[in-house]
Amino acid sequence: MMLYNSMGRRKQRFRPIDGRNVGMYTCGITVYYSAHIGNLRSYVNQDILKRVLLRNGYSVRHVQNITDVGHLTSDADSGDDKLRLEAEKERKSMREIADFYTGIYLDDLKLLNVLMPDVMPRASDHIPDMLKLVKELGDKGFLYQASNGIYFDTSRFKGYGKLTGMSFKQLNSRLKEGARVEKVEGKRHLTDFAVWRFASPEMREMVWDSPWGRGFPGWHLECSAMSMKYLGNHFDVHCGGIDHLMIHHPNEIAQSEGATGERLANYWVHCEFLVVDGKKMSKSAKNIYTVKDILAKGHNPMALRLFLMSANYRQTLNFTFEALKGSENELSGIYSFMERLSSVHSTALNEDTAAFKRQLGAIKRRFFARLNDDVSMPEALSAMHSLMNVAGARLGSGRMSRGEARAAAKAMLEMDSVLGLNLGRHYAIGGAALSAEESALLDERATARAKGDFSRADEIRKVLMEKYGIIVEDTKEGQIFRRK
Repeated sequence: MMLYNSMGRRKQRFRPIDGRNVGMYTCGITVYYSAHIGNLRSYVNQDILKRVLLRNGYSVRHVQNITDVGHLTSDADSGDDKLRLEAEKERKSMREIADFYTGIYLDDLKLLNVLMPDVMPRASDHIPDMLKLVKELGDKGFLYQASNGIYFDTSRFKGYGKLTGMSFKQLNSRLKEGARVEKVEGKRHLTDFAVWRFASPEMREMVWDSPWGRGFPGWHLECSAMSMKYLGNHFDVHCGGIDHLMIHHPNEIAQSEGATGERLANYWVHCEFLVVDGKKMSKSAKNIYTVKDILAKGHNPMALRLFLMSANYRQTLNFTFEALKGSENELSGIYSFMERLSSVHSTALNEDTAAFKRQLGAIKRRFFARLNDDVSMPEALSAMHSLMNVAGARLGSGRMSRGEARAAAKAMLEMDSVLGLNLGRHYAIGGAALSAEESALLDERATARAKGDFSRADEIRKVLMEKYGIIVEDTKEGQIFRRK
């Protein structure tokens, strides 16, 4: 298995630290508002990576944090706490805001069929772990006090910014050229960041006592403390959005490796941005969409999942509702194909069945080979459609046997172990999902149509629909059916 590693900017063979056991950390959501479809693109593609690892026989311990304190309005460690601002706006407590949007986020993951992480630690539950880490960094001389908090001196960490491919000097020059940089009295370098922020007197919630004064943790500190608590000082895979590449992840590395002297993660995997109609998502442009917005417009969440995985995760993806509709049509075609396979009952023996099954096997191997090459989803989806074309031609000829249909369905369901499109809901092996009464009615209807008794066939169709919730359609290959 090959994986593109942002640390070094090249594809590398994946070799876990501990045999078949993989430790995987993904930077989670800040629960001050609903996740938008750009956030969810990262989580869907990280889910695909996790499923590929599982498919390859690895045991994956997946940790994803919930940030409910400390994430400021600027990822560059300036501004006000996002949750505190939202709590003031909605006149609720920070805990109420965090609980509400955490619930929405978990619902979104379920709607998109994302496998839940093994551990989802809240930042606010791990303050002692963070304070311990701050002490270790202070004891090793990495910290100093500025006017508004305790800061990490990035000049003291050898190799700061190595993930970006830029030197300490280059990163500071880049920030200096930026339009807006927070000026903090006592801050030594532009790349320095707060590990502990002092609380103002009016702050009553989400603040804690510490040896350095009452306050709250820096956002970057959270991921370091929680990733190492649940995965150890050195683990395999660290995932996040491409927006974390220049600031958040270099700061994580500096804190963690500064404290332990060990390498934090072997593979850094970043998902590129999603844009909307070719433009960056922003409130001012009114082009930020959530899963709730997508559902309100009548779209299937599985179509959104299919769309979000349609491009390589390292390429920018452009969202349009026209493109989403295309994914919806594609998904409908996939589901219809599975339903057609489930309706094949012929027991006829074909001389070329073995060759047909070998062809299916070759396509399936191509599908998984593409996934093992840096999770190349477009090529993998192309292989899946090749299998559908081959099996679809067999269906269209009227020669497909039940055994061949099962072989095609089995290959599709194996692919779906990674795709996560719930194909199994649209396929019942050999009609196993049918009761005796349902099966008898379907057989009677097929006989009626063969005899030209279309009136009786229509009567049975109505009974199947109204009494059993089975929708029957007539095609040139015969009748196909699915549950309502």
